[in-house]
Amino acid sequence: MRRLRPLVFYLIGACAVLFAQVSAAWAASLGDNAWNWPSWTEFWRVVSLRDYNTRVVMVGTTLLGFAAGLTGTFLLLRKRALLSDALSHATLPGIVLAFMLMTAYLGQGKNLIGLIAGAAVFSVLGTMSVLLIQRHSRLKDDAALGIVLSVYFGLGVALMGLATRMSTGEAAGLSSFIYGKTASMLYFDAVLIAATALFAALACLFLFKEFALLCFDAGFAATQGWPVARLDFFMMALVVAVTVVGLQAVGLILVVALLIIPPSAARFWSNQLSRTLWLSGLFGAISALSGSAVSALMANLPAGAVIVLAASGVFLFSLAFGAERGLLKVGLERIRLRRKIAGENLLREIYEWLEATGEKSAEHLEKRASETSVPLEEILPRRSWGRRGLESMVNRTAKKGFLKRVENDAVRLTGKGFEEARQVVRKHRLWETYLITHADIAPGQVDFGADRIEHLLDPEMIAKLEKLLPEMAAEKAPRSPHRLEAAKSEV
Repeated sequence: MRRLRPLVFYLIGACAVLFAQVSAAWAASLGDNAWNWPSWTEFWRVVSLRDYNTRVVMVGTTLLGFAAGLTGTFLLLRKRALLSDALSHATLPGIVLAFMLMTAYLGQGKNLIGLIAGAAVFSVLGTMSVLLIQRHSRLKDDAALGIVLSVYFGLGVALMGLATRMSTGEAAGLSSFIYGKTASMLYFDAVLIAATALFAALACLFLFKEFALLCFDAGFAATQGWPVARLDFFMMALVVAVTVVGLQAVGLILVVALLIIPPSAARFWSNQLSRTLWLSGLFGAISALSGSAVSALMANLPAGAVIVLAASGVFLFSLAFGAERGLLKVGLERIRLRRKIAGENLLREIYEWLEATGEKSAEHLEKRASETSVPLEEILPRRSWGRRGLESMVNRTAKKGFLKRVENDAVRLTGKGFEEARQVVRKHRLWETYLITHADIAPGQVDFGADRIEHLLDPEMIAKLEKLLPEMAAEKAPRSPHRLEAAKSEV
């Protein structure tokens, strides 16, 4: 959960920006009395990509989402999610400065190649500034990111104020790089995004092993002779490229969402890096495609905001229903584990009650267990169970064939149940004995810890315990170490 906190805070901030944009669009639509649901004809025209501008926008944004998802996966695993935020905000002074220089020397400042070049230069400078602050000062990472983000963005806003006062150059359109202007995407923009997406996909394919090693253990990669610095620089160069080409589509504020939200959503579906990588690209593409389609149908909704809302919807769905880490799966696994622990505790209490009330040898105990009925009233006070909870546990354990109900509100262990109970008791007492003899823990303090660990011991760990405790390993049902300690104290 701690790893999700930065993402949750970012989502809250992004949702605030999105709410402001959508509210403005809603207010404008109400003022114009123009808020109408699209007809089936309009819906089909968008879905079938019949219009030229719709084709350009939807193909371009889909490829942008795919490329951002791929590169954002490694950025997230490298624990540099917020670095992309500083990187995107650092592009604004580069865009405005490039516009001012081209206006001064060329007479026309709205050259897309020049603006992108300025954004790329300043995004690299912003990234280097963060890394320099982290390495050569005692400031923590979040402070370095906050300083660079605010300083560069403030510089960009100040330069934009100067650019708007220039007599030539027409700087009014520069604000579209802040919030994005997907509808104005041209064929050249789509081709540029397609080339970037292809390059990013090929780079992730051919450098998959190197990027994976860099993300999970950069120190080991350095000791093995890998060029960690160059790989890291190339990885950040991919992020810079995707960020810069995505500025016009979703804007420098929201382009971070395409880099972070799709890989975060993909992490809930798989633990394999290769599968997570392509799922991230797919989620980014779906988010961009659906967002641009909704924006094309609802003319008053800004495409960048809707794309991010679509990505947030994918993230929330993955958070709830993800196959590996979704809340639903985690919740179900915890319920199953609690029920398993409760059933094993019930079997252990019955076994120990049989031990305490009769013959303790393994042979006689097994015979007695098949003949003796255990009253639930005797088991109830042994743990902090309620009557209703105990009844529920008995019913679940009986369905598994470990118990059977008999007359007068009592239960009896089956042969299968006795073996299961003996295994639970064996694991519990092996762990207790290990803590007493090897961890130097007092006998009175080991029961609670053993009660929690015994349910998680696998066969490999049990085999190790048996090697350390050969005397107890020879017994089918080891004697309780508490009784052994009591016998020693009496002697």
